[in-house]
Amino acid sequence: MRDCLDRILEYTNAERARFDASRLVQDAVIRNLQTLAESSQRLSSEIKGTEPQIPWRELAGFRNVIVHGYLGVDLGAIWLVVEQDLPTLTEAVNRMATHLGPDS
Repeated sequence: MRDCLDRILEYTNAERARFDASRLVQDAVIRNLQTLAESSQRLSSEIKGTEPQIPWRELAGFRNVIVHGYLGVDLGAIWLVVEQDLPTLTEAVNRMATHLGPDS
């Protein structure tokens, strides 16, 4: 999960203009969000329970929207996730990794 979060930051540099300017960046971000959401589904309930402020169920649902393209992919909505949700998720994933140890 950390790898996906790091890649999204690398691709966008947290800049909307960079995201908007390149379909390649958009596709890479969407793919990493998909992988991130899939990975979150594999976390145990115990681990998820250490970060109850993260909407784990909604994250899984977001993956389904991306994969199945319900109503098309809204790039504005994707960017809002990157801008508003990923910083909190990154902090949570880092805390979980610390809790799990160096091999997480």
